[in-house]
Amino acid sequence: MFSLLWRFFPGPVWLRIIVLLLVAAALVFALITYVYPWVAMQLSTEEVTVTS
Repeated sequence: MFSLLWRFFPGPVWLRIIVLLLVAAALVFALITYVYPWVAMQLSTEEVTVTS
């Protein structure tokens, strides 16, 4: 997978590294901002109280 991404981006090595880091940061941002909250809303949470 990494080799496919490495060959996809043109340019020198330092530019490829910067672009791949930016893509990874954008992916993490999108997951935290949009995907995880949506999944949390889809999961049903029940109020459970444990009494002794």
